[in-house]
Amino acid sequence: MIEADKRKAIYLLHKEGMGIREISRQLNVSTNTVSTIIGQGGELPQTTRSDKIEIDTELVGRIYLKCDGRVQRTHEILGEEHGIDIGYSTLSRIIRELGFGKKGKKRCGQEPDQPGAEMQHDTSPYRVKFSSTPVLVQGSLLYFRYCKLKYLKFYRAFNRFAMKCFFHEALTFWQYAAAECIIDNTSLARLYGTGKNAVIHPEMAQFAKQYGFEFVCHEKGHANRKAGNERGFYTVETNFFPGRQFVDLEDMNRQAFEWATVRMANRPTTKTRLIPARVFAYEKPYLKKLPAYLPAPYLVLERGTDQYGYAAVDGNYYWIPGTKRHDVKVLQYARHLMIYRERKLLGRYRIPKDGVKNKRIPPEGQPIPPRMPKNRKKPSTKQENILRAAAKEIDAYLTFAIKNGVKQKHRFIRALYGLYRKMALEVFVKTVSRALKYRITDIKTIERIATLQLTADNFQMPLPQIDRQLEKRDAYIQGYFADDVDLSVYDNIAEDNDE
Repeated sequence: MIEADKRKAIYLLHKEGMGIREISRQLNVSTNTVSTIIGQGGELPQTTRSDKIEIDTELVGRIYLKCDGRVQRTHEILGEEHGIDIGYSTLSRIIRELGFGKKGKKRCGQEPDQPGAEMQHDTSPYRVKFSSTPVLVQGSLLYFRYCKLKYLKFYRAFNRFAMKCFFHEALTFWQYAAAECIIDNTSLARLYGTGKNAVIHPEMAQFAKQYGFEFVCHEKGHANRKAGNERGFYTVETNFFPGRQFVDLEDMNRQAFEWATVRMANRPTTKTRLIPARVFAYEKPYLKKLPAYLPAPYLVLERGTDQYGYAAVDGNYYWIPGTKRHDVKVLQYARHLMIYRERKLLGRYRIPKDGVKNKRIPPEGQPIPPRMPKNRKKPSTKQENILRAAAKEIDAYLTFAIKNGVKQKHRFIRALYGLYRKMALEVFVKTVSRALKYRITDIKTIERIATLQLTADNFQMPLPQIDRQLEKRDAYIQGYFADDVDLSVYDNIAEDNDE
């Protein structure tokens, strides 16, 4: 095949009067080929494959839709019912050309980098350690595209209310907002649709309007539309996490705030070595200045007051001043609560640290009331730790009982702890060892075993009867005995022994 440029050269030399033999000699092309190219006007010939099958594309489209978009079935019907012998790959290409099947990705345009035009937001999950405890957190990052400023914060869970609180905190810190905020197609801000057809939820659209910007969803699969934000998360993984330790979520967010707003804001970035804080000062006239006052986002919760004067919110109990059991309205902000009764403020309460539950919280400036809430949870962590530390046999039994799904775990541990305090350690260890051997988790049964164990120890008697009945019971549970095995004998062991 002679290249297109060489064909043009042959034809132009012929037009200038050079002979065919001279052209053949100088360009090292046979005279017959030179004559053919001159006859074609120096253009590439339009050739057609001799084995190419002409196929009715309308027929293909009709059968494809009839087969619910299955190419294999379409190929079978074309061959069996219409006698069209066509390759599977050729049929697939024709279907794609008709606009059916999986659509290829569209080209992604490149938006100009203009001051004041854009900021980007996204979240990313991370598994970190607080002291030695692994936890899952959600990192939220706001990124100003032109000046490269960032604001980073972590949450245990990121919902629409958390998203509002994050934007309020970040934008009020910088005091400026860009005209648009590029986000993915998250349901936290999007009502329906994707990309340019996305409709922002009215609640979030109204929220963004207060700060002077609009949410804009990028096209599905085009995450590079917010590439600066994605690159920011890479920097979090490679620069923020390495070499840092965190005590709790509050400590982590303190370090993240200093890292994003101080260290990274004053460190040269990109090949231009620009410093984000200085570029931000230049960009300010193009950004939208926030109003002097913006109300912080909050949730409205309806709560009742229990008989001891507490209202429960998120696992903690807030004391309501007064003597009556009113229904109250709770306004939950990012860091505090405001409780109202008939538009009258009853108190302001500070929300405790992350992970703190079952705590009594009075209004700011007032002492903790002596009464306990009605529904206050009673954890058993302290009792469990004491039991596990007492003996390795007790630790093994607790592990077995909890792993096998004992009902009402906390009540079971407290009851077992009560037995532990009533008897000598040696007797208690023998009791739980026997309960572990026969896989017993019923507290009343353990009490009977303890009673018989005390009796046997006092009179120096073996316990073959207990073992035989426990073996029968265990075998029955495992399905080795028929349903008519009498377990009442076991249940009455203590009574028989007394007689």
